[in-house]
Amino acid sequence: MSLKRFLDRADESRRSLLVANRSSPDPILNVLEATFDDQPVRVSERAVPDVETDTVLLVEDGEVLATSPLSALRDTIVTVNSDLYRTGAMGIDDLDMPAVLERLDDVRFTLRGYPKSNTEKLLLVVVSRYIEGIAWQAGHGRHRASFQYLSRIKDERGTRRVYERLAETDVDVHVYGRPDWVPSERFDVTTHVGHDADFRDSWVVLFRPRPPTPDANAPDSPSTDHDPVALLAIETEPHVWEGFWTFDQSLVADLDAYVAREL
Repeated sequence: MSLKRFLDRADESRRSLLVANRSSPDPILNVLEATFDDQPVRVSERAVPDVETDTVLLVEDGEVLATSPLSALRDTIVTVNSDLYRTGAMGIDDLDMPAVLERLDDVRFTLRGYPKSNTEKLLLVVVSRYIEGIAWQAGHGRHRASFQYLSRIKDERGTRRVYERLAETDVDVHVYGRPDWVPSERFDVTTHVGHDADFRDSWVVLFRPRPPTPDANAPDSPSTDHDPVALLAIETEPHVWEGFWTFDQSLVADLDAYVAREL
């Protein structure tokens, strides 16, 4: 068994990003199209009545699932690069995840990293920061993240700062990777190391909130404001990642259980 088997639980449906009533420059649309080139998400544009200028619609089977300003995608994945996240210029409290990207959950992507593509892998980086931000905002629960090499936490200033901030909360933080760095005792995370395929090839970022303590005096038990969420990507060849993200509670629980048991 390996984490790769979970890829088959992603959705095979196709969704579309429709840029409505565009007035922005052509290069913004061109980069957006390049980001989703050869993916199960088609990018198109057209005039749509009663929709604001420069609005992106996420559509599936004729139904609009979500909308976002084109400027939100521009500022998240079009005119930025992963250095903003690695250096900390874009932190967990800066990222405003566009709804149309969030609702691409359970879609199975194949994304190329540099030097094969300058834009595709950024989508995984953005979703990773989004999940880390959810964990940080919740302030409790369990967070798991794999890095292939643990030294990435140390070497990428933005990543190090994210996990320092997570360690300052009541979140139970677990990190996974090959043992080329040992966090100090002041860095309050649980470290798991290994050399097998799951450690070498996987990219996992997973958060499950802690269930709230029921109030015996309340008519209804309280509920958490944060949903479980996970990203899984497998490096199937150098600089090529296949994966998805999901809010499916059962799937997140199964991923959590597998990582806890096998890594």
